[in-house]
Amino acid sequence: MKRMTIVVSILLTGLLLTSGVTAQTPEKKYPTLFDPKTTTLENGMEVVVIEDHRAPVVTHMVWYRIGAADEPSGKSGIAHFLEHLMFKGTRKVANGEFSKIVAQNGGQDNAFTSQDYTAFYQNASVDKLPLLMEIEADRMQGLILNDKAVGAELQVVLEERSQRTDNNPTALMREQLNAAMYLAHPYGIPVIGWRNELEKLTTEDAINWYKTYYAPNNAILVVAGDVNAEQVFELAKKYYGPQKAMELPKRERLKEPPQLAKRIVVMRDKRVREPSWRQSYLAPTGRTSDVKTVRALEVLNEILSGGVTGRLYSKLVIDDKVAVGAGAYYDSSSYDQSSFTFYGTPANGFDLETVEAAVLKVINDVLENGVSEDEIKAAKKRMMASAIYARDSISGAANIFGGALARGEKIENVVHWPEQISMVTAEEISEAAKLVFIERQSVVGKLLPEEK
Repeated sequence: MKRMTIVVSILLTGLLLTSGVTAQTPEKKYPTLFDPKTTTLENGMEVVVIEDHRAPVVTHMVWYRIGAADEPSGKSGIAHFLEHLMFKGTRKVANGEFSKIVAQNGGQDNAFTSQDYTAFYQNASVDKLPLLMEIEADRMQGLILNDKAVGAELQVVLEERSQRTDNNPTALMREQLNAAMYLAHPYGIPVIGWRNELEKLTTEDAINWYKTYYAPNNAILVVAGDVNAEQVFELAKKYYGPQKAMELPKRERLKEPPQLAKRIVVMRDKRVREPSWRQSYLAPTGRTSDVKTVRALEVLNEILSGGVTGRLYSKLVIDDKVAVGAGAYYDSSSYDQSSFTFYGTPANGFDLETVEAAVLKVINDVLENGVSEDEIKAAKKRMMASAIYARDSISGAANIFGGALARGEKIENVVHWPEQISMVTAEEISEAAKLVFIERQSVVGKLLPEEK
């Protein structure tokens, strides 16, 4: 739904691209998935075009390099709130008419906010691209806000928080775990915001946020579909070129202090039917760390959680039958330090302590004995297959490029992902695991039913 936050976390394992634009051809050939064309307008707006002529459709996206983690203290939720308010109208497009115009022209539109970016998109037939650019460029700097519109939308956001978070024990637990993991860094604050701060947001707060960050030199235009790159560049100059560049604040965030002690969060809720367990370790990301370490962690994640053949599922669920579900996920796509998380749900007759012990046994085996060459080969094969499947989605391609650029990813690492994955070694995986899987640098969460 348009006015509901979609917190998009595009794993770097999804950034499976090769490009004929910026990349040099390696000695060994790797899968060619996309061939993006890029340019930068005079006002600083980046433009990325992905030509795909299989169907006469287009995805049009504008990404802003601003997200929830950039919010000022006490104003949590303002990034997501402004996402909602972007549909309130301009001098050219009346309040609430934006989505109607898209729908009347056979298209669909939506928006989403994450910790690191805010994005708006439309899908439509390719002949509607000029119209999509015209109305999206119009609201980049032409939004009109007043107390009536802002007040009404704030109630919508508060209701969204009630439905999606406050009424969901798992979502509430996730908030508490993030708050425990990040003591200083703003990743500990939920994207939708804390309710007590949301309730105090004002029209002035929204206008200040909008005028500070919604500018072409803080945005990326991504167009994917049945288009010609040079023609898209000309359209971008026509519609987005007149938008004025702004002086942007430097993107600085509080640094997380070293974690010296393991943290345990226990939450009980009468709405919980099945207990669950998870443990998260602070982990590096593609923007801030050595690419070899990040790629090694990506391969390790596939080895541990790659479906029913992953170590965790096969050991805990199939062999030992102590859990009905178990796995891991590693998000290498954050702008700042991220996490490597393990999770499990006990089977009937077993408790969380049994699941936790079983997962830790798998982790310790990796730390002590590493992984096998057969596991690495199989993991790489599955990852490369997923890369090839990724090119079948036009909107997926647009998301991959937009998300990578919005969070500061180096384009060469995106371009050479298949090559970098293919070169990961068992030794690199072992070193990466020892760097990340340190007990004192973890947070354990236990979600339990309310005691009778």
